[in-house]
Amino acid sequence: MITAFSSATEMLTALQSKEISAVELLDLHLAQIETFNPELNAIVTPNYDQARQTAVSADQRRANGEEAPLLGLPIVVKDCLYMAGLPTTGGVPERANLIEQQDARIVASLRQAGAAIMGKTNVPPFAMDWQSDNPIFGPSNNPWDLSCTPGGSTGGGAAAVAAGLSPLEFGGDLGGSIRLPAAFCGIYGHKSSETAVPRSGHFPGHTLPNDGSYMGVQGPLARTAADLRLALNVITGPDVGEDVAWSLHLPPARHEKLSDFRVAIIPPLEWVTVDNAITAALDNLASQLSNVGAKVNIAMPAGFEDLKRYYALYLRLLNMKVFAGAPLEERIREAEAFKGVGRFDNDARAEGIVGHATDVLLWFGQREYYRQCYRNFFTEYDILLAPVTTTLAFPHDKRPFPGRTLHINDQNTPYDYIGIYPSLCNLSGHPGTAFPVGISENGLPVGLQAIGPYLEDMTTIRFAELVGEAFGGYQVPPSYAAINTVNFNG
Repeated sequence: MITAFSSATEMLTALQSKEISAVELLDLHLAQIETFNPELNAIVTPNYDQARQTAVSADQRRANGEEAPLLGLPIVVKDCLYMAGLPTTGGVPERANLIEQQDARIVASLRQAGAAIMGKTNVPPFAMDWQSDNPIFGPSNNPWDLSCTPGGSTGGGAAAVAAGLSPLEFGGDLGGSIRLPAAFCGIYGHKSSETAVPRSGHFPGHTLPNDGSYMGVQGPLARTAADLRLALNVITGPDVGEDVAWSLHLPPARHEKLSDFRVAIIPPLEWVTVDNAITAALDNLASQLSNVGAKVNIAMPAGFEDLKRYYALYLRLLNMKVFAGAPLEERIREAEAFKGVGRFDNDARAEGIVGHATDVLLWFGQREYYRQCYRNFFTEYDILLAPVTTTLAFPHDKRPFPGRTLHINDQNTPYDYIGIYPSLCNLSGHPGTAFPVGISENGLPVGLQAIGPYLEDMTTIRFAELVGEAFGGYQVPPSYAAINTVNFNG
């Protein structure tokens, strides 16, 4: 029986066996969207008519003996991805009526794979927040608690997948924008290795292929790790212009049994407060892994120390990227606002905002040092296990960004420290898979992330899959579990 909460893999199997048609499967999801999207505000730019045309075509193609990796599967994509015929607002009012003329490379790959794209999902302005709220569409809500954010910047997509509105979402990750919403909504999300997935066709940033950008990547969100693998196989490969000469074949996972994995547990950082529910889940999973025979140690890559220098470098490069092209006067003004606050991370932000080309060359050299530290580390370990971020899903916060704090373990902590643990993948370009590990006492999902060797994305995905099989994975949010809007069974 196929329901809105079946996996993408199960849905495709049912389509192939003709247990359900693509049109019926689309109708199932449209009924779910009609029921729940008004309260979630997850899908903000519908594409239902075109999705129906694709579903009708998929049924005809399958009747003619054709197959494709996602033929007839309904999906959604993040607002930031260019999609011909629809606006790519990026949450910015000035872009609300700008209709794209062509698809992003990964959107084109999804179409070629036969997916029926139902619409685009909500984001914060410029995809630069850990909430998904903007002046055009308003806030998206978390299906586990509507008073809380589903995260950002791929927050609308994470809410849609968690609530059964779509089996797959495709988003981007520069500072946790895939992994954090996945953790907040209790699903799986994969931040791909930096060069594994084409990055062109994304606002803000990657308009053209090979545009000299860095750290930001695109990747999938799903309700199972197996679906992450399915989705990643569709979108990996070279960008436009490079495809005449090369292709990418990601190596298989290093191991097929949890007992064979060598797992490093990141040690606590004295200067960072992490929600007790997250640290307890990390400790519990470490014990469970040891009990099934995995090699488990507390360890950090040599050279990372307490992460302060690592995180400062990430912030320099991030802010250099964010403020690229801004007038000098604006950059100086923004940098001055960070100076003198007495925090090393704000000093690093200021340095990045006003950095020069020579600084970038120096910083990229330092980045390569950390990449070498990781290469050495992953000869001894297969996985670095860490929190996705410092907090569980938190209540919507309308305060200006600089004035926000988070209340974690009965103390106020800096809001922007949310980005520390995501940077473990973003600075160095390594793959990271977020996966659910349980529900907190206050009823919110708890997620962790598995970080793995560069271009060995299948290792982190397989690890997350095995953890889910052994100890439990995705759970349907309680308010949705008792409701099956539509069921099909042949």
